[in-house]
Amino acid sequence: MEKAILHFEEIGKQFPGVQALQHITFGAREGSVHGLIGENGAGKSTLLKILSGVHQPNSGSMYLDNQPHVFTSPIEAIHAGIAIIYQELHLVPEMSVAENLMLGHLPNRLGVVKRKQLKQNALEILATMDEHIDPFAKLSSLPIAQRQMIEIAKALVRNAKVIAFDEPTSSLSNKEVQKLFSIIRELKARGHVIMYVSHRMQEIFEICDAVTVFRDGKHIETFEDMTGVGIDTLVNRMVGRSINDIFHYTSRKHGAVALEIENLMGPGLSKPASLSVKEGEIVGLFGLVGAGRTELLKLIYGAVKPTNGTVKIYDTMLANNGPGNSIKHGLIFCPEDRKKEGIIPIRSVLENINLSVRRNLTTFGVINERKEKANAEQFIQRLDIKTPSLAQLIQNLSGGNQQKVILARWLSEELKVILFDEPTRGIDVGSKSEIYAVITELASQGFGILVVSSELPEVLGISDRILVMRQGRLEASLNRNEASEENVLKLALPVVEAN
Repeated sequence: MEKAILHFEEIGKQFPGVQALQHITFGAREGSVHGLIGENGAGKSTLLKILSGVHQPNSGSMYLDNQPHVFTSPIEAIHAGIAIIYQELHLVPEMSVAENLMLGHLPNRLGVVKRKQLKQNALEILATMDEHIDPFAKLSSLPIAQRQMIEIAKALVRNAKVIAFDEPTSSLSNKEVQKLFSIIRELKARGHVIMYVSHRMQEIFEICDAVTVFRDGKHIETFEDMTGVGIDTLVNRMVGRSINDIFHYTSRKHGAVALEIENLMGPGLSKPASLSVKEGEIVGLFGLVGAGRTELLKLIYGAVKPTNGTVKIYDTMLANNGPGNSIKHGLIFCPEDRKKEGIIPIRSVLENINLSVRRNLTTFGVINERKEKANAEQFIQRLDIKTPSLAQLIQNLSGGNQQKVILARWLSEELKVILFDEPTRGIDVGSKSEIYAVITELASQGFGILVVSSELPEVLGISDRILVMRQGRLEASLNRNEASEENVLKLALPVVEAN
């Protein structure tokens, strides 16, 4: 068996009022991919921050090549050969590819950058990644997948021995994911230690040689060999219970048409879109990255103005005057990027829940704090939102609980139709199950629901009907009993025009 290049021994970390990590002990072998899994708040990110020098442990030891280390800053960790590829990439968008690659050690003479050498160095680095990118292209002009490759290349420039990936595939297409996995396998073959954090269980089984499970800040178990380990075992260790039916699907009677779209056209679509969603119906919308799914939802909601077509809630035609009118008529939207478009991170849980409905919770134009508190408490209990208090900043909650707060905000309204865009992105399997249960409950109450997801098992698991998008157009509508992974994916794959 390969030796453990990286080893954690009894690591503990405490923040004011919170024991984030307790007695974390495991090792990661040379030339292996070691998965870290657990629910949001289980301690994975805290451990990565200790590894990267952002935090220092209160107890225990960390060993790299059998030498004890306590990094007091990220610079120390970088110099020791540690690199973290975060979900939110740490790059400078306004600088060039080459400048980002060599940031901190730009070739220069008397403080003047030697551009010819900079270009040559960048081309050599990019060649090792099989990336053909203009070294002087502005980083912001690149798609997210190529930016991620730049981040990985930056780690190699610094001779990183340990490279940790934190939810690296959340914004990548299937093709881009496979390219990333190819790079990871190459790094593994070169003897690097790869730490891999993901909530996507299929990725864990595809790429990881070993897996460590966290729960409530504790090390539950390390599987040194994944042979014979099934998803049920990992889920049980993660959440402390079995989740026999993660999707909570139940068949329901569907009522009148709640949402009807006819010939809707606008940015991101290549052909006018028509669809309908009935009362009590969950319609899943699947497509590969770039298919136009989010663009379609924003056109329906009015966040982007359509160039043609109509949107009706029951018999009411919505004028194209933005989200405010949609909300007024009971059409609401839970966005994909909850940090950028869903929450106000520096505001409290109470404020985020009451953000939209606040206009109805006033007395003579003055905010009624008692009503706001009662409304927030009602939904915290109903949705089982885990927060120490109403005053807690929402940015301090896990992704799953942030998503529940957004749901609470919209459930405070008189809603009729809900548009979900990637409702479980970046959420652990336990929280996913809770979100699915809420979606199913809402459908059972008669709401019409349209759900966009890039995870095909999710779409198939929760939906009564599946719409497939391809290259900016709605390609097909399939009933639940006629949809399979194979035929849905076949419909979603781009058509290559013959020469």
